[in-house]
Parts: sequence; C-alpha cells; structure tokens
Amino acid sequence: MHILYLHQYFATPDSSAGTRSYELAKRFVRSGHSVTLVTSSAAFPDKYHFNKGWNYIDIDGVKLYVLHLDYSNKDSFIARIWKFIYFSVRSTVKSLSISADVVFATSTPLTIAIPGLIFSKIKKVPLVFEVRDLWPELPVVMGVIKNKWVIKLATWLEKYTYKNSKRLIGLSPGMCDGIIRHGVPSKHVTLATNSCDTDLFDVDKSVGFRYLKTKLNFVNGRKLIVYTGTFGLINKVGYIVGLAKAAQKIDPNLCFLAIGDGMEKLQVISEAEKAGVLNDNLYILPPVPKTEIVELLSAADLSLSLFGPVKEMWHNSANKLFDALASQTPIAINYGGWQQDFISEHNCGLKLDATDYCKASESISKFLNTESEYITAVESCKILSYEHFSRDIMAARIESTLIDAINN
Repeated sequence: MHILYLHQYFATPDSSAGTRSYELAKRFVRSGHSVTLVTSSAAFPDKYHFNKGWNYIDIDGVKLYVLHLDYSNKDSFIARIWKFIYFSVRSTVKSLSISADVVFATSTPLTIAIPGLIFSKIKKVPLVFEVRDLWPELPVVMGVIKNKWVIKLATWLEKYTYKNSKRLIGLSPGMCDGIIRHGVPSKHVTLATNSCDTDLFDVDKSVGFRYLKTKLNFVNGRKLIVYTGTFGLINKVGYIVGLAKAAQKIDPNLCFLAIGDGMEKLQVISEAEKAGVLNDNLYILPPVPKTEIVELLSAADLSLSLFGPVKEMWHNSANKLFDALASQTPIAINYGGWQQDFISEHNCGLKLDATDYCKASESISKFLNTESEYITAVESCKILSYEHFSRDIMAARIESTLIDAINN
C-alpha cells in the first residue's frame, strides 16, 4: 500500500509527546508499505529546525511533510482552534499533491478529518479515521465549547466523518461504542488501544538506579511515585498535592514527582507551596523527552495516570498506562471506566479514591509495602506488554484494517 497518514501532532521518541504515529508508520514501512505523513512541527523536539511553510524530511523510511506551526499546551482554547483550522486548510492543499491507495487520518483534533475527507472524495480512495478522543462530546462536557453553533458544526462533522469512512479505529472500548452509537456497523470498527514499546522501555533496572543517583538524588531511598504528562484542565494534577500532603503523616517514605507542562502547572506549584509539600515529598520538574521517561519509569516504584471527574474522559487510552506496562512499573489511576476494570482484572496496579487523599495515600503505601502483591503486579505488567499490547500487535491490527478498507 501507499498510505497517506494525516496527524497534526506527530512526535518522535526525542519529543515529550506520544509517539503512536511514529511507531505505527515505522512498522508499516518495515512491512513493505510506503508511508507519506503530513503533519506540523508542533510536537517535534528542539533539535529539528524547520523553515517557514512546508518542510520535507525522512525518518526511518517514513516520508514527512512538516508544516512549521508553533504550539504549546499553554495555548488558549481560541489559539488552539485557530491552529486546528489553519493546519486543516494547509494540509488539505498539501495532501492533494500526493498519490495514495488509502488515507489514514488520526485525531485529535477532529478537524484532521477535513483533509482526509476531501482527499478521499477527490482522489476516490478509502478513508480510515482513527478516534483518539470523542469530539465534540468531551470539550462540550468540560464547558470548553459553549457556542451552540460551534457544537452543531462539530457534531455534524463527527457524524459526516464516521459515515464517510470505510473503516474506523477506536482506542478504547468506550470510543468504539461511541462510534457505533452513530450507526456505524460494528464490523467496520476496530479496537486498537495505545500500545507498549517494549523495545524502548524494557531496560535493566541498573538504568533506573543510575538515574536516581544522577538526576533524582532528592528521592533519597524513598519509594518513588511519578506522574509524567500534561498539567491540563482535564488532568487535575493538583490531585498529587493532596496525595503528598496526606502521605506526610501516613508514610514519610513516599516521594512524589510530577514531570510535564500545561495550563495548570503554575497553579499546581502554588498549591504545593501552600500545602508545604513542594520540594519536601513532592517535586515538580519540566517535561523531558520520551527517551528520558524510560529512565524515569525504570527508577519509579509506581506510575500515576490522573483525570478529573469527567466520565467522558474515562474512555481515554492513556499513554501513561501502556508506558508503565512496558517498563514493568505498576500503574495507579484515580478514575473509573475500562482502565479501572483492566487494572482490577489483571492485577497490574491499583485504583485510588478520587476524593479522599488519606485513603488514596494509604492504598499506595500498603501496595508498595506488600511485597507479594507488588511482585504480582510487576509480572502482570510484563505479560500484558509483550503478549497483548505490544506495538507490533497493534500495528498489525491497524495494517489489516487499512487493507480491508482498500479491498472493500
């Protein structure tokens, strides 16, 4: 196949963002397919220097057209919408200069569907659309989108995209159900969650010990609990402040670390200062490349994935969960949904009380200090990462979906 791959936020392992598209594209090329990826510079690491407009580069055999477009997690909602629309228009024009057998568009944002739909209609090739978040349901529930006309337009685009895609991919059972609710036959919907990069994350524990000595000497022998990701409206990372405050009395041997950036980071730092936990048993650091997350998770005893009380977000397929599995670091979450069920079924971590910080801290302390339970969780992480959620398994599933779309 010649695959046209559309993703506004393509990232490499040197980036601090998710690398799903990089990993999939690389494996498609390895399987003998040709991949042309149209993206923006937003999630690329600083070592890449792009000129204004379009840039062409080749990464691991993947041909990339990269539009220079600055982006920050701290951008306002209006600024983000403008960049979504701008990229949608520019990528539509660029895509039409490319030949392909299938167009594979992955959200977010939902506007990535526009170049995919136009290319599919004009070039008469099938569109496969991947749903990473249920739009516009999520931003509407959060109150980010309030204008009724914008909501109507986004809802129409969602339904039109589903109707005009030969196949659809959802990253969680809830996302697949959300697609099917719009009248899409279940046989046309593929479940392909985020996946585990065992080649990258499964390293010798000496890597973690070395990282603790050189970069995290403040841990000082304590149990390390880490959050790596966005300090966004939906994440409510301030939850970790409550955990740390409770842990000061419950278990002084717990050390919390949050690494990342986002709109609420300064607020979380302020809350930590007021609570008296900042640089005591809670440390907040800048984002690091994914390659360094490998060392961090190797050093960690427990990884955190956090969301606020927005049930629609529980359908998410958190990268943090799969990175934790790949590094054999048990995972703790403070929300419900399929990931809670998954953790309970496979004993690979624990569910934390979302409102009672004392209960949550007690759960963490008990889990980390119960050797038999902890060893079981580590072993479960390894089995899941290699036998059920490896990058190769998910890439093969999506490759098969693309072929089905063409044959259909």
